[in-house]
Amino acid sequence: MSETLLDFMFHPRSIAVVGASNNIESHGHNHMNFQLTYGFKGEVYPINPRQTEILGRKAYPSLADVPGDIDHVIIAVGIQNVPEILSQAAGKGVRSMHIYSGRASETGRPEAIALDQEILKRAKQYGIRILGPNALGFFCPGSGIAFGYDFPEQPGHVGAMMQSGANSTDLCHLAKLRGVKFSKVISYGNALDINEVDLFEYFIDDPDTELLLCYIEGLRCTPDKYLELLRRATARKPVIVCHGGRTRAGTRFSAGHNASRSDMGKDIWAGPVQETGASLIRTIDDMVDVTVAFSQLPPIKGFKLGTGGGGGGNCALYSDEWEENGFTLPPLPQEIRQEFKRRGSEAWDWMNNPADYSIVAPGDAYTVPAALAEMAKHPDYDFIVGYVGEDFPFKVETLEKEIMTNAEEYIKVAKQSQKPFFAIVRDRSLGIREFDSLRHKVYARVRTRFLEEGIAFFPSVGQAAKAIKEYIGYCNKQK
Repeated sequence: MSETLLDFMFHPRSIAVVGASNNIESHGHNHMNFQLTYGFKGEVYPINPRQTEILGRKAYPSLADVPGDIDHVIIAVGIQNVPEILSQAAGKGVRSMHIYSGRASETGRPEAIALDQEILKRAKQYGIRILGPNALGFFCPGSGIAFGYDFPEQPGHVGAMMQSGANSTDLCHLAKLRGVKFSKVISYGNALDINEVDLFEYFIDDPDTELLLCYIEGLRCTPDKYLELLRRATARKPVIVCHGGRTRAGTRFSAGHNASRSDMGKDIWAGPVQETGASLIRTIDDMVDVTVAFSQLPPIKGFKLGTGGGGGGNCALYSDEWEENGFTLPPLPQEIRQEFKRRGSEAWDWMNNPADYSIVAPGDAYTVPAALAEMAKHPDYDFIVGYVGEDFPFKVETLEKEIMTNAEEYIKVAKQSQKPFFAIVRDRSLGIREFDSLRHKVYARVRTRFLEEGIAFFPSVGQAAKAIKEYIGYCNKQK
């Protein structure tokens, strides 16, 4: 694999979209529009023999009719056309080709498997690297290239190699809601040519990628090779792996999804993968949570937390949840109580860890953020967590004021604390009628404020506990 070649794929000077169309329901229209929407600065050539102009750009009947060379080609027409398109591409200097088209080897049909082999043969003959077939493509914010809408636009340092298109778009959309920014996300589908070996070798040395995410169903290399790649990668940067097709049903489905044998090397998807230093998780939601921890928090090396927020019942339940996940909540040190006594608080001998919002009195020196600020100074605690989930029987205007005030104070604690701080902002499923309710909008406003200030947050204590446990394990392995 040539690293220069794959870097060239992520940073082309020109792109042709075969199958581009003015029909807004077509895949070719979308792939053309993605590049324009995300501001690709090079030339974008729509290829369609039946239209003369597409999305304001002159359309060409074929690749051969495009003036000058083409660096990268996106195929959004039937896969049976690909061999001829490859032949045209050879004369235009094309170095990489993304085949969005499916119905290839994943169908299991002999004629489709034979077609794949003809495509691979011609690609090697012409020196063109193939992404796909049956792949969404890649997202590179630095180049203005995307394979979907509403992705995070600002470049970051999280890279992702995903063997699923749906999981790729889920990752991008969910990550945007949590402030995660990407260097590159690649959906590689059937991996006829470019596979996990090429991508690992690229991302290991990619200076723009500091954290690597991997979703994989079936290996195209041997299990031993995969473990070797993981060891090389984890020696340079943290790696998070999600394996799909773990069960008999999942294995059966993966074969028709991207022509994968997800049971190949089935014995590595536990101890051996984790022994390489990679984090092994089970869902895309877990992947997003762990990514937030790894990319947005300073190192955490201990399991002792100081926390607060919510009423008494909230505190009881989330205390249980933290401890059931292996964390400890040390009792509030006496010196912190004495500090609040000195400030004149009437709750000084009542307050504890967690800091209970329900005992807060108007005008008293004791508030949840004030308690967290003192815990953040004390050696008994390794990290601090602010809970946002108060839902007392206030008028909604009072509830909004209380929650937003606490959120702003949490931001101050996070910025002044010498210890890692993150928040839990409760998340609930809403029906369409609830979207207009101020009672529910306030939590969205809190999340937006935390995003603006760079404060990491999680939707629940359970999700945070899983992610932070994984992160602590990684931090404790570092020298």
